[in-house]
Parts: sequence; structure tokens; C-alpha cells
Amino acid sequence: MSDLTLYTHPMSRGRIARWMMEEAALPYEVKVVRYGDEMKSREYRAINPMGKVPTLIDRGMVITEVAAICAHMADLAPQAGLAPPPGTPERGAYYRWLFFGAGAVDPAVSVASLEVETDDPQIYRRVGWGSLTAVAATLEHLLEDGRKHILGEAFSAVDVYLGSQIAWGLQFGTLPERPGFADYVARITDRPAAKRAVELDDALLDEVE
Repeated sequence: MSDLTLYTHPMSRGRIARWMMEEAALPYEVKVVRYGDEMKSREYRAINPMGKVPTLIDRGMVITEVAAICAHMADLAPQAGLAPPPGTPERGAYYRWLFFGAGAVDPAVSVASLEVETDDPQIYRRVGWGSLTAVAATLEHLLEDGRKHILGEAFSAVDVYLGSQIAWGLQFGTLPERPGFADYVARITDRPAAKRAVELDDALLDEVE
């Protein structure tokens, strides 16, 4: 039995966690949690009170939120080189963009999908992410120098998390297209671990329909 168990669903943000697990290359088990009664059950809420996926269990530790799972796995598998050393400038950028994904990109895309407009100056000041327009412009500025990955040459957990958000934004039209987005997404999704993760989750789709 593995020390790591990932509770997920193939049509959820759990796909990002799955990719991270494959990049870390440590043994793990998967438990699919179906939407509806199972995900909101007392048994699953005892693990994650939000009744959402993904959730990672590591030797009894409960880790929720995709960014946290990505960061934890990067630290758990240092041999994979998925996080820069603590105290370095690269580590600062790593934290910055990992949490920008969680604190700005995710809510901006979610709120915009509900047709809530936050570009209005009165609203912009009240929400932490500002607006989807500002988020897209920030990502465009980040990638406009043609860098290979978010932190430069080295691939990291930030590319798994923030890169997945950019990829999904382009795929589903929830994030405005900007120069550099498509080329960046093509690079990171061509990785063997990314392809394995897609295959593994796609294979589960028939089980949950």
C-alpha cells in the first residue's frame, strides 16, 4: 500500500493534481469520488469538509487545494527538481506565481464564467484579483520574453499548476488569448508525465458517467 492516496474525479481540478503526482514519480493510489451524494457524504466530508476534490492523504496528513498539493509533492520528491531551493530568488518567484494562480487566476476565471464583471473601478478595488483583464495582462507580461517555463529554463510545480490554468483557459475559452500562451502550453503539455496523466484520467471517464 502506498503512503499517498489521491481522492479525485477525472472532470475536476484533480487533473492538475494527477499531473503533479506523475511528475513527482512517487507511488500513489487513486480513489475516484463521484459528484453528488458520494462527494457530499459524511464519510468523505470527514476527510475534506468542503466536499470537493482533489484531496491528498500523505501518511495520515490531509492536504487539500491544488496549489498546496503541488507544493507538497514538489517538496516530497526533491529528486524530481520541481521546486527551487529555499532562500533563492527563484524560490521567491515560485511562491509568487504559485499563489497568483490560486489567488488571482482561479477566482478571476470562475467569477467571469458567472458573467460577473469586475473591471468596474469600484469593484476592481474590492476583489483581490482585480479582473480577468488584469490577470490575462499579467500572464502575458510574464511570458512575453519567450521564456521556456514560468521560472525560466527549469520546469517546476508552477508550470503544472499555473500552466494547467492557462491551458484550460485556452481550451475552454475562459481566459483571453494572449501572445505566448499557446506556445507555452504546447511545451508543457508535451511532457511525458503530462501525457500519462491525461491518459490515466481519460481512462476513468467511463466509470463516472
